[in-house]
Amino acid sequence: MVVRKLGQTWLLCLVLMGCTSCSRAPSIEVIGSFFPAWMFCIFTAVAVTGLIRTELARRGLEQKLSPLVVFYPSLAVTISCLVWLILFS
Repeated sequence: MVVRKLGQTWLLCLVLMGCTSCSRAPSIEVIGSFFPAWMFCIFTAVAVTGLIRTELARRGLEQKLSPLVVFYPSLAVTISCLVWLILFS
C-alpha cells in the first residue's frame, strides 16, 4: 500500500516537472536579430580553443598531447559549458 502511494507521488512529480517551462528563452540581440545563447557559447568556445591551440603549438606543447582528436573537442565543450554557467546561469 505504501509503495503504491509512493509510486503515485513520484508519477505526479514527474508529470508536474514536464509542465514547467522557461520564463523566456535565453537569447542575445545582435544587430536587431536574436540568436540563441547556446550558439554564442559555442562560437566563443571554438574561438578560445583556437587561441589555446595556437599558443600550445607556439610553445611546442601540442606534441605532448596524445589524442588531439579527443583533446580539442573536449576542450571546446568544457569552455562552452563554462561560458554558459558564467554568463547565463
